[in-house]
Amino acid sequence: MNIRPVAPERLPDLLRAMPKAELHIHIEGSLEPELIFALAQRNRVQIPYASVEDLRSAYAFTNLQSFLDIYYAGASVLLTEQDFYDMAEAYFARAAADNVVHAELFFDPQTHTARGVDMATVVNGLHRACVDTQGRFGISASLILCFLRHLSEEAAFETLEQALPFRDKLVGVGLDSSELGHPPEKFAQVFARCRALGLHVVAHAGEEGPPAYIWAALDVLKAERIDHGVQAVHDAALMQRLAQDRIPLTVCPLSNQKLCVFPDLRDHNLAALLDAGLVATVNSDDPAYFGGYMNENFLQTFAATQMTAQHAYTLACNSFEASFIDASAKRAYRDRVDAAFALFGN
Repeated sequence: MNIRPVAPERLPDLLRAMPKAELHIHIEGSLEPELIFALAQRNRVQIPYASVEDLRSAYAFTNLQSFLDIYYAGASVLLTEQDFYDMAEAYFARAAADNVVHAELFFDPQTHTARGVDMATVVNGLHRACVDTQGRFGISASLILCFLRHLSEEAAFETLEQALPFRDKLVGVGLDSSELGHPPEKFAQVFARCRALGLHVVAHAGEEGPPAYIWAALDVLKAERIDHGVQAVHDAALMQRLAQDRIPLTVCPLSNQKLCVFPDLRDHNLAALLDAGLVATVNSDDPAYFGGYMNENFLQTFAATQMTAQHAYTLACNSFEASFIDASAKRAYRDRVDAAFALFGN
């Protein structure tokens, strides 16, 4: 669909109003300092910060690992099923305000089971929030269990076994945490097992790691989506593969800026990925830590890169194409995107 040009001063309103799906959101990364403190108080957990402001000031990351250190500290307040429900519900409220109508949430069970929290507590709390958000906010939602790549494949297998009783509450599995030094092929066997179980497969690759990690995610893990993937631009053959096979990339611009993948948003390659025909999408990653939820990612990136309404339309449509919802739901959401853009074309 060819989109009529939209005046620059109207483009932010269009970005806010257009329906969109979020496919790269670590739900633990949506824990705002206020909720961390509230849960710490409720659960009588000691955290090494004196105030909300003290905690916010600690969000000064220089790379992925320094972020992960504080991320895991924040997750320590999550102990009960209600805690996980409240965390997801808080995210859905913000997502609804940004016109997110579908979300596929990543969660890291190993972060919690290592602290003695049962898998049932984690999954049931998050899943109940996913069910309730349809009626409360009009958002369809599903869960993707992520394995921590800095741990062993054996640990991933143990986590999968713990999750099997909840197979019906999961749409897929992913691979996240520290990328460098932990290539996708490290998890070849557990991902083969997940595929045999009928789970969708995604993987973080090419955020800080090289294009070779993206190739491995595709060819060894058989990933259906690549999370991040921005390093693909350094490999022409890979770019062609991603475009031809319509392999989506879940790009997270403000995360990339905060972790210094692109220190200046003006240098971000999102427009180049789109112009090369890739199914790139915009997502918030860990929004409490990286400076913004969905609309903030759109607004800041478009302001910095001078992308157009045509790019916005492509990104909105890509987000639904790249999702794991059925074809009829994708068509219905695409119709809503078309209707939103028609309003701005008049």
